[in-house]
Amino acid sequence: MALNEHHTFVPGYRINVNNVQIYYEYFDHENPNAKVVVLIHGFMSSTISFRQLLPDLTKEYKVIALDLPGFGRSEKSKSFIYKLCNYGQLIIDFLDKLNIQNVILIGHSMGGQICMHAAKKAPNRIQKLILLGCCSYVKRANRSLIACSYLPLFTWGMRSWIQKKDVKQNLLSVMHDSKLVTQEMIDGYSKPISEAAFIHSLIRLLRHREGDMSSEELGEITQPVLMIWGKEDKVIPVKTGYRLKRDLPNAELIVYEKCGHLVMEEKPKEITTEIIRFIEQPKVTGIKI
Repeated sequence: MALNEHHTFVPGYRINVNNVQIYYEYFDHENPNAKVVVLIHGFMSSTISFRQLLPDLTKEYKVIALDLPGFGRSEKSKSFIYKLCNYGQLIIDFLDKLNIQNVILIGHSMGGQICMHAAKKAPNRIQKLILLGCCSYVKRANRSLIACSYLPLFTWGMRSWIQKKDVKQNLLSVMHDSKLVTQEMIDGYSKPISEAAFIHSLIRLLRHREGDMSSEELGEITQPVLMIWGKEDKVIPVKTGYRLKRDLPNAELIVYEKCGHLVMEEKPKEITTEIIRFIEQPKVTGIKI
């Protein structure tokens, strides 16, 4: 068990997947046939980013939130190859370990791109996708930057960058409503990035991360997709959502006014309502919404 920011216990566990220790939280449901929803966080984040969605989602479904390798409470592995496609495969292997066959994936930012990789790898197991401010069309880091990452001073520079990074200012930059940024929230988002080994994971991610899926690859994802965006998203602009809607065969897009990149923090009730509506609607593929 683990203690969350509200000082209550959550069902936290650890499991070895492909020689990487993964931290995850599992919320069972009284209905043994309840659908399974898996939450995948974004860059520089952890399971904490979904804290506002859990109260309502857990009433309806079995819910799993996990920390990706290199983030949160999961292992800062030196052997894992930090490619998005490998993260996608890890999600499938994680489900195998738990003997779970069919799921709905919810991914935020980089987590959304990882969800799409998983959906491509296991189209019969990933029933639907819900993408929140999904990272898309980002190119791979340039070769000179990757080469510099092997220099000893690069690690020192990365460490200095992390130490100087003001979490409060970062949160203010990704949220439209500054009043929602509380000290409790700042503390919760600060903790996962304070670990020394986290820096090495970031460097490995910089080296390994391939570019996001091309339009052609996105066209191969046939599952129903719900995309939710904040109109004031400064990290992944809403124009990315409209482009994704064109490239994904079976997608709908909802845009919220006066909302930034952390849609889960700013519009938790509204997006949970849409998520449940989307999950419960009949699955119809091949239709552009």
